[in-house]
Formats: sequence, structure tokens, C-alpha cells
Amino acid sequence: MKIFSWKLYLSVIVLITAIIYFLPTFKPGIWPHKKINLGLDLQGGMHLALEVESEKAVESSIERMANDLKGLFRSQHLSYQKIERIEGTKISIVLEGQENIDGFDKILEKEFKELRIVSRSNDGGLLKIVMDYPEKEAETIKKLAIEQALETIRNRIDQFGVSEPDISLEGKDRIIVQLPGVSDTQRAKELIGKTALLEFKLLDETQDPEKALSEGAPPGTEILYETKEDPRTRRVMKQPYLVKKLTLLTGASLSGASVQIDSQYNEPYVSIDFDNKGAKSFERITEENVKKRLAIVLDNKVYSAPVIQEKISGGHARITGSFTAEEARDLAIVLRAGALPAPVKIIEERTVGPSLGTDSINKGLLSMWIGGLLIFVFMAFYYKWSGVVADIGLVFNVLLITGALAAFQATLTLPGLAGIVLTIGMAVDANVLIYERIREELALGKTARAAVDAGFERATWTILDSNVTTLIAGLVLFQFGTGPVKGFAVTLSIGIVTTVFTALIMTRVIFEYFIYDRKIKKLSI
Repeated sequence: MKIFSWKLYLSVIVLITAIIYFLPTFKPGIWPHKKINLGLDLQGGMHLALEVESEKAVESSIERMANDLKGLFRSQHLSYQKIERIEGTKISIVLEGQENIDGFDKILEKEFKELRIVSRSNDGGLLKIVMDYPEKEAETIKKLAIEQALETIRNRIDQFGVSEPDISLEGKDRIIVQLPGVSDTQRAKELIGKTALLEFKLLDETQDPEKALSEGAPPGTEILYETKEDPRTRRVMKQPYLVKKLTLLTGASLSGASVQIDSQYNEPYVSIDFDNKGAKSFERITEENVKKRLAIVLDNKVYSAPVIQEKISGGHARITGSFTAEEARDLAIVLRAGALPAPVKIIEERTVGPSLGTDSINKGLLSMWIGGLLIFVFMAFYYKWSGVVADIGLVFNVLLITGALAAFQATLTLPGLAGIVLTIGMAVDANVLIYERIREELALGKTARAAVDAGFERATWTILDSNVTTLIAGLVLFQFGTGPVKGFAVTLSIGIVTTVFTALIMTRVIFEYFIYDRKIKKLSI
């Protein structure tokens, strides 16, 4: 026993570990470990294909540039006739007077070097200029917007509490989202697709919003609405506000958001905290606009427009509204995760019911039982007692695969079940190589002990070579594949590792037990 004791101890440790992780899948709560995660196709859930409208990110960047330019003009006491975004991604500027033109040229050279001049004309002291981003810069903004959208959606879903979501980029501007086990699909779609652009803007209180609705909003202002629901009649009312377009502060300065309960009205609200820079800006804004109304705008919807009573320091504010606890929680999630840099559009949606998933599991397990039984019968018939040893190793192999899936919290999908079935077939290949080598050694007249030693030693490198190349292919599929391909690669890669271990270690322990401990002289092979 001393010769193979390390193999025995290692096999026992690995088996016990696999059982510890494997049992909660069939008896939840028996151990403090999670069960195997089932993919969308096995437990039901939601599949979304999202398209990021990356062109909007360029438009938003140009809009910010225009607003920054206006702010610099005011701070340097320069005047302009027009600064506005045109044709989506261009800035049109009209200036009069040489002093203003010279000041603009200095600002342009110092602060806006990345902008390209599309056209420029100076007619009698009246400067007309159109600028935009160069193609390379615009493509960079689009690429960053898609990457940020992917990360933002991932953060939101993580906080939403979905177990093992699959979120990946497909093509240039598509994001694939798979949410296993999600039943409230409408809420999930709203959470994922909400832009969550938080802005703080002043109200224009010089004109009545109703008058602006009939005559049109004055330049530099817009009509935004606050939606309220009467708790008694359940009627939804929309209140218009005349809001200045200039954004004083955005949600980019937030450091946190949480749901709180108002002690006076017993209603939920969202408490927000600013970072250091945002806190200073918020303090300055409130100090400069005491007794004015500050609108809290999220995705062009006014949530509240309180009167600033005094300077607010400390970097804290609250967003109130007719929230339910769930709405307040979702709002806090999207604010914590950050705003989407560009809108996303749902271009494909599929929902897999749990009954279809159960049917897939049953058929997948049936294929495993049939495939495994045929292999069991063949090995026992062709290799006799040694074939039974291979069958025992096959049972251990499946147990190790399921234990590894649970231990690594990998997601088992329908293609993953196909990978396990394939592994069952491949697992006996290693035993076949070993057994054929043992037969050759026995034909040469060697003893059972010598034949077994030679058979395992000479087949080891062949088994390792063939399985390592397959493992490399599996890892490449996992790294670059998505959805079903990745699910197949997971179980295939795990199965290759467990196959090598059971064939070279566990089955050899059984052989050596009978040869060294029971001292058999003849092999049944």
C-alpha cells in the first residue's frame, strides 16, 4: 500500500471535496455552499439583444462642449450672438466684434484643441464658424461609450441580484444580456435601458409654463414634466416646468445613492451623496441661487423642484417623488451604477419559460443516462473486469465534473450538458489506450504487475498530449466564445482535467490495490 498511498489519499480528498460541493445541488441547505447555477436555457429567464446608439454619445459630447464654451465666454466677459449644436454633431458659433473674436480664438486654442473647424467666414467683423470632431476622435468616443455602457449594465444587473448573468459584447455596438431565473421581465428591461442621466437645472420663473406651452419656450429654456399619481384616485397627472437648458451639475459627481424613509410622511426617497468636487459645486450652486427653484431632472423628467432656502454644504441631497419602495430601490441602483453614456435600444427579446427549461434538463439527463449505459455495457463486455474498473472511474469523473461546476460557480447550460455527454465518451478513450498497452505487455509474457506499470507509464504521455491539445481548444472557445459556445467550453475544459485525473490516478489506485494488496496474478482484461 505504501507505493500508491499518495494516489489513494489524493483521490479520497478530491472525491470528498467534490461531494461537499455537489450535494447542495440535490439537497439544498445540507452544506453552506451554493448549488450548480443553471443557464437561461435550463431554468428559464430572459435574453436581450441591445443596440447602443453610440452616435448619441458624440451628440452629448458636442452639447457639453457648447455649454462649456458658453460658460467660458461668460467667465471672460465675452459676448456671442449664437452658440448651439446643429446637425447633431456640429457646433455653430456666431460672434461680432474683434475683441470677442480674438478672445474666442484664444479659448479655442487653449481649451478645445480636439475640435476640427469645418467652415469659417469673417464678414465685416461678423464671424461664423462651424466645428465638429475629427472622424478618429468621434470613433473613439463611440467605442468608449459602448464599453462604458457594457460596464454600467453589468453593474446594474449585479446590484439587481441576478445569479450568474451573461453579459457580453457582440459586433461593434450590440450587447447581449442573458438573465437566468428572472421572472419580472418588464422591471429588468426598465432597469437595464434607463439612461439615468441626472441633471440639476434652475427653473425659469420669469414666465408661466402654460404660456410657454402655447407660445413656445423662450431661447435657452425647455418644457419638462413632473409625473405625479394621486394616491386616492390613482390618476396620473403631468405638471409642466419651464427649465433652463444649462446644466449646473450632473450625476457624474455622485459617490453614492441609497433608499431612505421620510420620518414625517413615511414615504421612501433616494438620498444622494456627492464626491468632493461635486459637493463643492453643489454648495456653490445653492449659495448663488438662494430662493430660486432647482429642478432635479432624470432622463428629461423632473422628479422634484424644491426652493433653495439656504446654502447646502456637506455634499448631500435627496430625490423625492411618489415612489414605491421598489421604484426607489431601482432608482438608487441606476444612480449608483452610473448613467449610460448613450441610449440603448432593445432589438431582440426572448423569454424562456421554466417548463421549457425543465424539459431541456430531463432530455439532457436522459441522453447522459443512455450514453453512459451504452459505454458501461461496452467496456464491461470488451474489457471484462478491467472494463468495470473503467466504469467506476467514469462515475467518479461525472461526480468530479459536477462538483467542479458547483465549486467554481460555473453556469451549466444545455450545450454544457452536451459537453458532459461528450466527456463521458472521451473519458474511456484514455482507459482504452492504457488497456491496449497492458494487453500488449501481457502478450509479451510480462507479469500482471509489470504489465500494469508499463501500460500506465507508456500511455501517460499519449493521454496528456491528446487531452492538452483539446484543453487548449476548449480554453480558446471559452475566452472568445459567447453564449452556447462558452457553456460548452466550460464543461468540456473541466471534463478534460477530470478525465486525465480519473484515468491516470483513480483507476490506477484500484489496479494497484488488487495487484499489490490482494496480490492477484492474472488480469481480466
